[in-house]
Amino acid sequence: MPDILFGQSYYLRFDPKLWRAMQPYPPLGTLYAAAAARKAGFDVALFDAMLAESPAEWESALDAHKPRFAVLYEDNFNYLSKMSLLRMREAAFAMIAAAKSRGCTVLVSGADMTDHPEKYLSAGADVVILGEGEETLVEALAILNSAGAKNGVSDIPGIAYLNAGGEVIRTLPRPTIKDLDGLPLPAWEMIDWPKYKQVWRENHGYFSVNMVTTRGCPFHCNWCAKPIWGQRYAVRSAKSVVDEMRWLRDNVQPDHIWFMDDIMGIQDKWIEQFADELDRQDVHIPFKSLNRVDLLLRGNTIPALARAGAKIVWVGAESGAQTVLDAMQKGTQVTQIYEAAQQLHAHGIQVAFFLQFGYPGETREDVQKTVQMVRDLLPDDIGISVSYPLPGTPFYERVKLELGERVNWVDSQDLAMLYRGTFSTEFYRQLHTVIHKDYRSRKTWAALRRGQRVGARAMGAMVYHRLTLPLAERKLKALEG
Repeated sequence: MPDILFGQSYYLRFDPKLWRAMQPYPPLGTLYAAAAARKAGFDVALFDAMLAESPAEWESALDAHKPRFAVLYEDNFNYLSKMSLLRMREAAFAMIAAAKSRGCTVLVSGADMTDHPEKYLSAGADVVILGEGEETLVEALAILNSAGAKNGVSDIPGIAYLNAGGEVIRTLPRPTIKDLDGLPLPAWEMIDWPKYKQVWRENHGYFSVNMVTTRGCPFHCNWCAKPIWGQRYAVRSAKSVVDEMRWLRDNVQPDHIWFMDDIMGIQDKWIEQFADELDRQDVHIPFKSLNRVDLLLRGNTIPALARAGAKIVWVGAESGAQTVLDAMQKGTQVTQIYEAAQQLHAHGIQVAFFLQFGYPGETREDVQKTVQMVRDLLPDDIGISVSYPLPGTPFYERVKLELGERVNWVDSQDLAMLYRGTFSTEFYRQLHTVIHKDYRSRKTWAALRRGQRVGARAMGAMVYHRLTLPLAERKLKALEG
């Protein structure tokens, strides 16, 4: 029997929008943790919640493996884990209870756990790992394995636990890992790859796998929560990344890679080194990545991305209003969004925008500037959200007195305004509808004008969106209040 059963509480089935999109990725952070524990000499097993039906399958895994330790280690590279969705928190509590009822010592790690250790300790967790977890986890497991109790954990940096009086104790923080090349590769062989391949190929016609090249982000967007790495970041060598890509190519055969970094290629020249190493090792797999528009405009970054095989680059455009970007302390210019999008397209790379509405002080004119930016540039995809206050951010401190009892979304399509914004939740949900109708129909029409072949389904959707757009716009107008 394994010493440790690893799991995580992000169930794709519990997030309706993402379930419809059906683009599942293995829990990368959990796989890194499992590899670190295995390197330290522990026998490990994995429960992957991503495609599971419910926590009942976790209970079955506990009964099958009978581990001494149960570790809920959230995938901190998945931005949805950072959002602390209520359905996933409730699932984590159920998983903790199931493990405790079977006599397991329970350790938990993740963004929500770091922000709210008291909630998870109250739910039954024995140890909460705060921040980056691999080194802390291995140290805690070693002490708990030898001592058989929590007697020695008070000397471990980077944890929270309950003392004999029921008080939450936080130990000193642990420094983040600087040498990412020194970490073992994720425990990829523990994944049920045929299941992932089937889902991807049945729904999209190709198979995608996730990786990271960095940890953390040094920029100062004041709404961005950083409970795991703070303002610090570390980067893998280009060779280390390509070595892993080669292993995945030879053993898993992905058609596509998603680099989940907050920002890929922060260091100047890194993308060029990456492209060179891909050529040297003859490893070329199309990929998508997340980048900043100002960094994209450095020197040869965009040509190097094209040479490396970038298929689509997502950028945090956020807003077409410079006043909003400045209020967010984004550090980018609207003109850079336009220039980066145009240059990416000129080099044969698709571009997609993350858009964020509802930031304090946003006006109807600001909203329209963002709508116009989308019309002008017609990115290849868009993602729409409203500003979401998370603990530890200046934005949260600014609006926390306006927060009610509910401070988290239930799932990723919630789009609830959790503070007093310029407009209501209903307005922003309707704005989401209006923008998508306008954008999707314009994209199809632009493709027709370029002489591209458009399927009957896309044609029908274009006609439907154009016919229903006026009514959707009238509803939006009525909600302006």
